[in-house]
Amino acid sequence: MARDVSPIVKQSRREGYALHPKAHKIMAKKTGIPGQHAHGRANKGSLYLTQLREKQKVRRTYGLLEKQFAKLMIEASRLSGNSVMPGEMLLQLLERRMDNAVYRAGFATSRRAARQLVGHGHFMLNGLRVDIPSIRLKPGDEIVVRPKSAKSGYFSQMDEIAKNTFQQPLSWLKSNDKKLTITITGLPTRDEAEADIKEQLIVEYYSR
Repeated sequence: MARDVSPIVKQSRREGYALHPKAHKIMAKKTGIPGQHAHGRANKGSLYLTQLREKQKVRRTYGLLEKQFAKLMIEASRLSGNSVMPGEMLLQLLERRMDNAVYRAGFATSRRAARQLVGHGHFMLNGLRVDIPSIRLKPGDEIVVRPKSAKSGYFSQMDEIAKNTFQQPLSWLKSNDKKLTITITGLPTRDEAEADIKEQLIVEYYSR
């Protein structure tokens, strides 16, 4: 399973955006592009560079590789219509990933952690064990922590984990940290995706 394993804090500094909770504290002390010669790579403000950085920011926020992200943008353009613009559809598809749902439900402290939990097979989807973080969820799906995993040290502390990973209630997802279940009740809305995303810049980048 291919994944980006480069340091998340360094990625965050490059994008000027905290891609992981632990990046907030580091970025408060260290600002700007990382690297010995970072001052020579200052942002010159071109439209292309602005579009590129926004694409990279979102791609890294959700933990996708370049080819995965490009394919998802093509699919989003195909699925969009009069009621849903391509950029909004892209965010909906990203939010419907299983690793994102585990994170949004408060079962993990970050999307990277959620991806690892799913990849290690700790969850069942509609009664079947799964280990593919990119599985796309649909209304009516139910995610349950496997009985064997529920006895582990991690999931036995779910009350404490849920407190430390508080997420705003979502219209499309219901979680129960007592029963260790997540139910998909609808589709994500644009307002429920990451607020600091300018998705139209990403659409423009791929429309060049």
